Amino acid sequence: MVEHKTHLQPSGRREINVGVCSRVIKIEVDATKTIRNVAYFMGCSGNTQGIGALIKGMKVEEAIKRLEGIRCGQKSTSCPDQLAQALKNFL
Repeated sequence: MVEHKTHLQPSGRREINVGVCSRVIKIEVDATKTIRNVAYFMGCSGNTQGIGALIKGMKVEEAIKRLEGIRCGQKSTSCPDQLAQALKNFL
């Protein structure tokens, strides 16, 4: 199990510390539960930027369905899976 911390920021963003290559994910979701922005810190820049670009404008529930359970090699989780776990905080 991966430990993470969630801090509600005044801007409506949440920071999640994850136990994968990416250490922090900043997420912005609006009142309609639509993802407005995702930024990963550390990790594979191209892949994490791609994930953020692909789910921008997507509903939280749909992003969770698409990302949850994705694994990275032998790890039981991945950067997309950790994003799905973090998005559950917005439901």
